[in-house]
Amino acid sequence: MQTYGKIDSKFRFVILASKRAKQLLHGSKVKIRTKSRNPIRIAQIEVKSGVVDYEIIQALRVDAAEVEEQVLGVVDAGGEIEDAGAETAPDGEPVEGDDVDESPEGDYDEELPDPVGGEDKDDE
Repeated sequence: MQTYGKIDSKFRFVILASKRAKQLLHGSKVKIRTKSRNPIRIAQIEVKSGVVDYEIIQALRVDAAEVEEQVLGVVDAGGEIEDAGAETAPDGEPVEGDDVDESPEGDYDEELPDPVGGEDKDDE
């Protein structure tokens, strides 16, 4: 198994080396002596030798119920959460007839014109 210095995983090693290589490309000074002039190789050597400082930032945990309320509900002026998808009339009653499931009115049995040529070319 390959060792990555003091780094605990190969994924963290790759991320650190790539960020350090970007720093070197933007003009940062090299922290070690090496024969290589390639900034990617220099960054890998620096990370492996432990001269690159890094900090692991812990992600904030958000309560799943709180996220669900933010996504699915809307807080009205009174502080109550109401369903964002439901439509209501000004008196608070649900609006009738605005269901998405209903098919639009219209007669679909009529014949549509030919979109390509308009009329049949056999008639000519």
